[in-house]
Amino acid sequence: MDLGELMESAQQWAAENFDPEALAVLEDPDEEKVQKLLESLQQRFHGEYVLDLAALQQSSRQVIGILEQYEETKPYALWLRARLDYIEVAGELEKQHPAPKPVPGQAPERRVVPSAKEERKAWTERVAKRPWPENAKQYAARLKPVFESEKVPAELVWIAEVESGFNPRAKSPAGAAGLFQLMPATARQYGLRTWPRDQRLSAEESARAAARHLRYLYGRFKDWPLALAAYNAGEGTVQRAIGKSEDATFDSILARLPAETQMYVPRVEAVIHRREGVTLNDLSSPKSRSR
Repeated sequence: MDLGELMESAQQWAAENFDPEALAVLEDPDEEKVQKLLESLQQRFHGEYVLDLAALQQSSRQVIGILEQYEETKPYALWLRARLDYIEVAGELEKQHPAPKPVPGQAPERRVVPSAKEERKAWTERVAKRPWPENAKQYAARLKPVFESEKVPAELVWIAEVESGFNPRAKSPAGAAGLFQLMPATARQYGLRTWPRDQRLSAEESARAAARHLRYLYGRFKDWPLALAAYNAGEGTVQRAIGKSEDATFDSILARLPAETQMYVPRVEAVIHRREGVTLNDLSSPKSRSR
């Protein structure tokens, strides 16, 4: 997509997915700020360049403050707060790769895509300073047996820290909900109802669906980093990034993935290493656990 198409897509996404009843509680100037920020996030999360997120630091903090004022919009504030790290880490990476200065009469230079090594270093430093989320001890202990019962490494329960900060009330403007931010279609695929009671808001039920989805994605890609990339961006997006290569790795396709996914996998890896002392490469496959 060109910039115009991305902006049009972002506006349509916000109009279709953000609950109009939730926005109705906001004053007009605040509603405009929220819509503008969500459209910018959509555009930049799905764009090529991680560094483009850095410009949204101030507006994201302002919008979190707005959304936290009302019960109807607090779930969206929780979702956005869990993603503030992406924006702030992008700001740290931008210091290493400042935007090229425009030269009159010349086409602007393409922005740098930080390497997987740079991403891992930035996330390791960020997570090292981060205490356990408030609900983590309660939920991690409860949900690890759920993952194990599905033959998936229990350490992957820490995806919930990245997705929702371990707060089951978190809800994305795109319709994902719960600790593991399952989209409605994915939840239904694994037997969860979204109406009249949304089972994604149940810790155990959402954990089981997330574990089953991760097991499926690992079965397709035979690699935890690629499975996590698909959990974030969708399996079709990852498959297209791989193309016809038979020896693709996350590091080798990173620049062909959406900006959010470029950061998502190193972030999950850093969190799991910090909380459990293991890397993604240390995790066993579902098949080996079933023996």
